[in-house]
Amino acid sequence: MISVIILGAGNVAAHLFNAFDGTEQVHVKQWYNRSIKSIQSYKNKVVITDDLSQLEKADVYIIAVSDDAIANLSTKLPFENRLVVHTSGSVNVHDLDKKNRRGVFYPLQTFSKAATLNFENVPICLEVLDKADLKTLKSLAKTIGSSTHKVNTDQRRALHLAAVFVNNFTNQLYRVAHEITESKGVEFDILKPLILETAKKVQDISPYMAQTGPAKRNDKKTIKKHLQLLESAQHKAIYELLTASIQKTHGRKKL
Repeated sequence: MISVIILGAGNVAAHLFNAFDGTEQVHVKQWYNRSIKSIQSYKNKVVITDDLSQLEKADVYIIAVSDDAIANLSTKLPFENRLVVHTSGSVNVHDLDKKNRRGVFYPLQTFSKAATLNFENVPICLEVLDKADLKTLKSLAKTIGSSTHKVNTDQRRALHLAAVFVNNFTNQLYRVAHEITESKGVEFDILKPLILETAKKVQDISPYMAQTGPAKRNDKKTIKKHLQLLESAQHKAIYELLTASIQKTHGRKKL
C-alpha cells in the first residue's frame, strides 16, 4: 500500500483525494490546507490539518496548490529526504526545495469540483530527479487507472501550453458561439453533436487532416458574410485571426 499526504484544497487536490479514496492500494494518511475550513467536509474520511508540524511520514507528499505557492510551501515542510511532488504543468521540478526528493505528478486534464472524473481517462505526466522514485509514482498512478508518461520539464511545459489551446481557448470559443446563438434566440445545444464529432474526429486523424470549413477552402463569399453577421468587434477579430491561421496552415491566400 502507498501512503499519501495531500497538501492543498483546490480542484486537483479534491479529485485526487476522491480517486485515491476509492482504491484499496492507497492510504491517504492526511490532508493539509492552510485553511482548515476548506477541507472540513472531509474530516470523517481523512485526518485533516492546518498545521505543517503535525504532518506524518508518508511515501509521497503531493503539493496541489496554485503555481505561485508551490515553492514557498515546499520550503516550509518540516522534514527532509522524503518524496515531494507537485501537480503543475508549468512549474519547474527544481522549484521544489532540494532538502527533499523532488518530482512531478501532473494529471493532464481539466478539473472542476462539480464534475465527476474517471482517472482512467487522465494521463499523468511524471518527472523525477531520482530514478528510484519513478517506480513509486508509476505505481501510484496505476492504482487509479491512469496511464503514465515520463517527461522532462520542457516537454511538460509544452504539453501544458498545448492544453491551454485545446481546452481553455477552445472553451472560450464555445462561449463566443453561445453568445452568437443567444443573440439570435437559437439554442446552443443544437451545436453539441458537432462539438462531440469534432473532438471524436481527432482521435483517428490528425488535426491537419480533420480541418474543414470556409477558411480551408478559401470561400471568400462565406467568410465575408460571416464577418458582416458578427456584431462584436472582438468576435470579428477572433474570426479574422483564426481564418488567417487556417489559411496559412493550408496554403490559402489571405483575404
